[in-house]
Amino acid sequence: MNKTALIRPAWTPATIALMVIGFMVFWPLGLAMLAYILWGDRLGDVKTELNRVGDSLFGTRKPAWSGYDRTGNVAFDEWREKELARIEEERRKLDEARAEFDSYLSELRRAKDQEEFDRFMADRSRTTPARRTRKATDEA
Repeated sequence: MNKTALIRPAWTPATIALMVIGFMVFWPLGLAMLAYILWGDRLGDVKTELNRVGDSLFGTRKPAWSGYDRTGNVAFDEWREKELARIEEERRKLDEARAEFDSYLSELRRAKDQEEFDRFMADRSRTTPARRTRKATDEA
């Protein structure tokens, strides 16, 4: 993203002025500008994720190169088709590697959560008998 743009998702005088004017004119406009200032830099990530989800919902997407017209040179057209098929296969492999890595990270997070929970339960079981004896002595 161009960091010299006048209106960018940051606290610049222009965006603050637009937010204030938006609130004065119609409050949802000001709220939308505030959201853009706070989360606008993530819009590209959201778009990428929505495209990925859409591709997975509606099957494999048609390769961008499939709509090209043939040049008339059979050797070149065959070479181009092979190269584009190879690139598409590499893209598929990269997508699979990313899915495996995402799975690995989620398993890592789950294991960390389990470890923290086990530690909590161990600490709790160590302190629970002390609490019970304290309660029993307080009640007596």
